[in-house]
Amino acid sequence: MTSPSQISVETHQNEFLPAGGRTVDAIVSVTGSGAPSAAQPRRPGSVAEMILIDVSASMSGRKLRAAKQAAAAAIDALPDGVSFGIVAGDTTAWPVYPGGKYLATSTRAHRSAARDAVSGLQTRGGTAIGAWLSLAARMFTEQGAALNHAILLTDGANGEDERTFEATLARCEGRFVCDSRGIGEGWVARDLIKVSERLLGTASGIVDPAALTADFLAMTQAAMGKTMADVVLRLWTPAGATVRFLKQVFPEIVDLTGRRTDTGKRVGEYPTGSWGAESRDYHIRIDLEPGGLGEEVLAARLSVVHGTDVLGQSLVRAVWTNDLSSTTTINGRVAAYTNASELAEAIREGNEAQKAGDVERATAKFGRAVQLASASPEYEGTAKMLRETVEVVDEKTGTVRLRGRSTSSVSELLEVTSRKTQQVRPGRPG
Repeated sequence: MTSPSQISVETHQNEFLPAGGRTVDAIVSVTGSGAPSAAQPRRPGSVAEMILIDVSASMSGRKLRAAKQAAAAAIDALPDGVSFGIVAGDTTAWPVYPGGKYLATSTRAHRSAARDAVSGLQTRGGTAIGAWLSLAARMFTEQGAALNHAILLTDGANGEDERTFEATLARCEGRFVCDSRGIGEGWVARDLIKVSERLLGTASGIVDPAALTADFLAMTQAAMGKTMADVVLRLWTPAGATVRFLKQVFPEIVDLTGRRTDTGKRVGEYPTGSWGAESRDYHIRIDLEPGGLGEEVLAARLSVVHGTDVLGQSLVRAVWTNDLSSTTTINGRVAAYTNASELAEAIREGNEAQKAGDVERATAKFGRAVQLASASPEYEGTAKMLRETVEVVDEKTGTVRLRGRSTSSVSELLEVTSRKTQQVRPGRPG
């Protein structure tokens, strides 16, 4: 596949550390531009798209009708030449279109046939998300396209045991990017987030089935705008340094720390999936061996790599000083994304604790989330959902009381929504 005409990489940080200071934080912004139109025809076999539709018994009625309509719209949005297929899933998975193990090539006739096949879907059985993903992985592999993307829709909790699900996700890693969506009220945030984190896509919940078509169209158009597969971040750090974490923090929080592959002396690579004309921000935290006052070192070098091509590069610095005004200033982007990550983590831990019946821990975590969300207008939507999840006694102190389990669907939506962030613009104060 061709690369965007330009990749820019920029570091945002306060490089100054106090005497004995070790920890360096930086936000690295990566921007690609110049991708072709999402509607542009593709060379046959170069791009593949699959739609995985939950047809378990609970999907009957309005949700299935919305899924059929959304899938039909996504099919119509596929440019000529794209390989595509539709999979239905309950406790098993089977190809709805074109049938067999191969994908179809997008033409007017094939798109029409696929819409007809989708219109005949009926509900039955339970939910086994891993089985759906396994079939998609096999069909993508048979096709052999460079860029592979899937949309997964479910309305329920995954019925597979944790070990089976994890093993499936491990087998699917690197084969395709998958955006996961929950519809209605029975889905589980952690299921969707696991899929999106391991397969480098997005996760979201759709409460109103009427909104599903617009979301499917947006995902399909974004996927068709990609021009590069398997882009990695290559991180070099000096001797004695420890990488505490590397996270994507915009447009969605995804922790890539555990996905590192060591590729050389003090060099590791982190997968980022497929790219087009877009911007993403990454938060790097590194611990260094302390230097002397006035000493400056290169704390890290981050390169954006596609195959053998280095598309862009940026440096992270560290300077030790006794100037208090320099060392106590927090870079605005670092501060904002740190707060966003803490907010998402507090909500996740609060949900987990509440499900486990740990009232004390759930109350503490949701209280901290309320504090963070109420402190900034950009979290207004999150703050509103938190007020539906817990009874807020005092925002400033984070004093809350848990509500009953009847609001569990709000809690699931809150968890996936809290991972989405707004891009921090230049000039934001620390």
